[in-house]
Amino acid sequence: MRIDVWSDVVCPWCYVGKRRLDAALAGFAARDAVSVSWRAFELDPSAPRVRDPSVSYAQRLARKYGKSLAEAEAMVQRMTAVGAADGLDFHFERARSGNTFDAHRVLQMAAGRGRQDAVGERFFRGYFSEGEAIGEPDALARLAADAGLDGAEVRAMLAGDGWKDAVRADEAEAADLGIHGVPFFVIAGKHAISGAQAAPVLLEALERAWAEEAESGSKSALS
Repeated sequence: MRIDVWSDVVCPWCYVGKRRLDAALAGFAARDAVSVSWRAFELDPSAPRVRDPSVSYAQRLARKYGKSLAEAEAMVQRMTAVGAADGLDFHFERARSGNTFDAHRVLQMAAGRGRQDAVGERFFRGYFSEGEAIGEPDALARLAADAGLDGAEVRAMLAGDGWKDAVRADEAEAADLGIHGVPFFVIAGKHAISGAQAAPVLLEALERAWAEEAESGSKSALS
């Protein structure tokens, strides 16, 4: 059974959603029969490769949502607490945001080598906990190497056009599905779940989809 997850590596709710999906899968009896595909979604396709480091994460939030700086800082504190409850160590004061298109290209490359989940996890941790510049090719290559890819191969790919079409195809499919926010989960091609739902909610959806797949298979065998 396949799970498709549209996500962006600078989205804190996507990191929370990944951790909750991990927890749901850990409690799912048929875990070994499940494959997870991380699909590309850019929250801000117009972002520069590296944003102005003099502008804090809270300041960017305030500008984006029309909030005061105090309100934005409170949002950051709440998000940090949410992450901590799921075992994540958010350090938004270190975040070095930027364009994520190249990160998605690397994730597409990683999928073909069976390392997509590991690379995605490393990108999340690098960005949200360690202050890595997620838009810089050197940082992406180094983080991907930490997760099992060949760093030189990643650098060479990023210097060209590799995997660009695959990223655009993911984004086009997201548009066709009407996806406007992430994370967005599609289980077995038909069960859609929007947002970082709690692990029990995701587990229930997995079990329902699995039961439907089993029932469909039984009916096909009898026909």
